Amino acid sequence: MSKQTSIDSYLEGFSAYLRLEEHLSPASIEAYLHDVRLFLGFYRGESRDLPAQGESSPCAGSGFAALTRFQVEDFLRCLLETGLSARSQARVLSGIKSFFNYLVLEKVLERSPAELVESPKLEHRLPDVLSVGEIEKIFSAADLSTLEGRRDRAILELLYACGLRVSELVALRIPMLYFKEGFVRVTGKGDKERLVPAGRTALAHVRRYIEQDRCHAVPKKGCEDIVFLNRYGAGLSRVSVFKMVKRLAAAAGIGKNVSPHTFRHSFATHLIEGGADLRAVQDMLGHESITTTEIYTHLDRRYLQETIRKYHPLSVARTHGKKG
Repeated sequence: MSKQTSIDSYLEGFSAYLRLEEHLSPASIEAYLHDVRLFLGFYRGESRDLPAQGESSPCAGSGFAALTRFQVEDFLRCLLETGLSARSQARVLSGIKSFFNYLVLEKVLERSPAELVESPKLEHRLPDVLSVGEIEKIFSAADLSTLEGRRDRAILELLYACGLRVSELVALRIPMLYFKEGFVRVTGKGDKERLVPAGRTALAHVRRYIEQDRCHAVPKKGCEDIVFLNRYGAGLSRVSVFKMVKRLAAAAGIGKNVSPHTFRHSFATHLIEGGADLRAVQDMLGHESITTTEIYTHLDRRYLQETIRKYHPLSVARTHGKKG
């Protein structure tokens, strides 16, 4: 890279690196660039060493070389004072670290100034989980007298029956459904495939939709075998599924924060509560590491604690609830 290099050129190179080497989506790349620009703008407010965007540095990386971990930590403290959540701060720091790692690879820097900066502690909040009764209420909120209602019911059934991510659901193609065998072939993260068992009821709803309702939409080019289509023949977007789930949950009177992922959480939690092997649940969810699946053992403990609190004869809740 030329010694006469502007900040814009570094950012363009970083963008290409994220796209070609890290294989990030356009939305993720834009988020990383936004966070890096935010930090560079903060740093320029403190130092004259770093050129403005579009200006050339007289010595490649001279401004970056002046940076230390303390400037990065000051920036994070500034974000904290604005009320930005710890999770959002961690995301911003991830983008900054990635940018400096790129500069190290390009030999602009010998070492990343953010290398030793610790990520903010994240609060591990357990996700909302639906009861079986709540799930059935949301199922029932789909209007089976309409084409879209029958499609939405099939989607909900499959989300819960297989614990699918919404990205996996919208990418499903008809050859990936094995009705006779009772399985769905799913392409997960990193294009890794897995076979997930699906209940007869869920598959019956999907089959009925494909055979009776899907034919009313003429598939667009490239969508000929996509399972779930919109009224214009295009595959559904993740956003449209998210909005549909929100709408039906509200119609069912469910006060919890419900999203397509809530069905995945509920699928795993109900399996663990029923005594399913953790490794089997890991395989069905498509988790790379079993430590990711272990969150559901914590959910199970919460369920057990609540059961004890409600029903054990010597529990505090039951004792206080008795009338004198």
